Amino acid sequence: MFRTMCVTMALGAGLGCMAHANAEGMNGVAPAKQALVQRVLDKMGLESVGLQMLQTPVADMLRQSRVVVQSRVPADKQDALMKDITAEATKFVEQEAPALRASTHAIVQSSVAPLLAQKFSEDELKQLAGILESPVLAKFETIVPEMKRAVGENVARAQGAQIQPKMTELQNRVGLKLRAAVGQ
Repeated sequence: MFRTMCVTMALGAGLGCMAHANAEGMNGVAPAKQALVQRVLDKMGLESVGLQMLQTPVADMLRQSRVVVQSRVPADKQDALMKDITAEATKFVEQEAPALRASTHAIVQSSVAPLLAQKFSEDELKQLAGILESPVLAKFETIVPEMKRAVGENVARAQGAQIQPKMTELQNRVGLKLRAAVGQ
């Protein structure tokens, strides 16, 4: 979680520097080009980056909490505790999401939009928007999870027999270290 926070802070600092470097923003950019930049940005999904950066460590915390609860909390109290922890995490994300979305939007508009306007001509932005809005791309994106799953299944078949015993050994070594640290 600390690493995620450091990455978040570094990303924020980097984007802040980019925003400062692009302080002039989209001034001087033709309205037609600004509209094309916005079309591209709308398809890129950058507005969700900040929220994903918040949700990832929260999801990690929930997974870690579940492990601790399952291993250290009496069985009859586990479900109620996990519901309570999940509710706290959900409330946190819901409270922080609006400000994070607004901040992410402002950063995208102040740093990425001018970068696109600077690096791409109006014709290139038209082409890029066309590609991002293409039904073929949309169709392709729908099968990406299926392709990844197929690759994963085939890798598991090809390498599973070699990796699984080593993974079991690793889990055993980690388990011994954890039990030693806990005093069991």
